[in-house]
Amino acid sequence: MDTMRAARLHVPSRTLTVEDVPKPDPGPGQVRVKVEAAGVCLSDVHLIDGTLSPLHLEGETVTLGHEVAGTVDAVGEGVTGWQPGARVVLQAGESRDGTTYTRGVDYDGGWAEYALATATTLVPLPDAIPFDQASIIPDAVSTPWAAITGTGDVRPGEAVGVWGVGGLGAHGVQLLRAIGAYPVVAVDPAPAARERALAFGADAALDAADPELRAKVLALTGGTGLAAAFDFAGVPAVREQALTVLGPKVPAGTGRAHRPPAHRGRRHALQLSPAADPRPLRVGRAPRAAAGGADRRRPARLLPLGLRRAAAGRGGRGGPAHGDQGGRPGPAGPAPLTSRARAVRHGVSKLLRGPARAGP
Repeated sequence: MDTMRAARLHVPSRTLTVEDVPKPDPGPGQVRVKVEAAGVCLSDVHLIDGTLSPLHLEGETVTLGHEVAGTVDAVGEGVTGWQPGARVVLQAGESRDGTTYTRGVDYDGGWAEYALATATTLVPLPDAIPFDQASIIPDAVSTPWAAITGTGDVRPGEAVGVWGVGGLGAHGVQLLRAIGAYPVVAVDPAPAARERALAFGADAALDAADPELRAKVLALTGGTGLAAAFDFAGVPAVREQALTVLGPKVPAGTGRAHRPPAHRGRRHALQLSPAADPRPLRVGRAPRAAAGGADRRRPARLLPLGLRRAAAGRGGRGGPAHGDQGGRPGPAGPAPLTSRARAVRHGVSKLLRGPARAGP
């Protein structure tokens, strides 16, 4: 029997071990992928430390990893359109009979030499994108993309705030710039994160601890406040602060009583998406004069995106941010990146590197 190496989590004991396990054979409608790169997310750390638990896992052990890129190795019966050698990215989950299952949480993921995937959950990967960068697309890129273009429905010329410029936040800034939001205001207590936000296209980067933050946001938006605020840190203080700088709330039915006239009180929304929004990216920035176009603005909204996340070699202070969609919070709810979580993350990285193994 052919075997492969996999990082397996025994959920009851929260023990992570690298084991030799049978190399899986693709069933009907499935594809076996040779894993070239896999991300380490803070939700993986929370699965290890017990903060999160799988909702739909059959059995007690699972191969972690929901950020995966690789090449098609073999296809199962009935699969068409995929050939061995094709470069692919795996969606972070799939729907089964109306229930969402998360890869690496509810079924085996990509912390292994090979991973199985339903053929319809594969996305072709262009040669120009390296595997290590591609592996985070199913989460660190698609999550802010779906939140911005789906839940937030941000439009060109709208003023938007991004709290937490880690993994998700850094991509959020770039995506907001690409669709033409203006101004894009990044908020983070870490100087390095603020510098990163400006490098990635934010129009302003503010310190969350600045007592003049509200006044500065109002000045940047011509006094109207933000049309949308994205919480990529996952802490209550962020949402409390964001609510103070959102555009004015106008009671339903009052029409154009206040500027901007389109605001009618919808103040918040939430979306955590394991897969990219299918709509094409709207490229190009709107003219800066559009930022003051009151008639184009819509209800202010706050979008909390859940847990902070960490990925080896990516992000800044505390690692990237992440809204986990595949686990169940423990009794205490999602926790920030504690010293214990950092230690677990470091241990995971060492464990995955592991000793070299002879053979292919």
